[in-house]
Amino acid sequence: QVQLVESGGGLVQPGGSLRLSCAASGIILRIYTMGWYRQAPGKQRELVARITSSGSTNYADSVKGRFAISRDDAKNTVDLQMNSLKPDDTASYYCKAEGTISDYWGKGTLVTVSS
Repeated sequence: QVQLVESGGGLVQPGGSLRLSCAASGIILRIYTMGWYRQAPGKQRELVARITSSGSTNYADSVKGRFAISRDDAKNTVDLQMNSLKPDDTASYYCKAEGTISDYWGKGTLVTVSS
């Protein structure tokens, strides 16, 4: 059974940092493109960052220069380092494994940026 479990969310002040982690089981992570998505209340889910199996990355314009996605295929994990956080970054963050046949989602972790 495939499971993606996000962790690392929480409450942080504007300008602060958080590191999210996604731990995968039941799949061999290295063959998947991995993505972090987020969904704020009342808004559609949107792509935050993506990393391919070869390590190529792309980011939403709103997080470029502040967020960094990385993967450790040996540990079957994907991380999202978030710096200079803003109130607009408040959302539930979801990990996604994008395969050629199937996609898998985690259940999300909540990030709240507030003073």
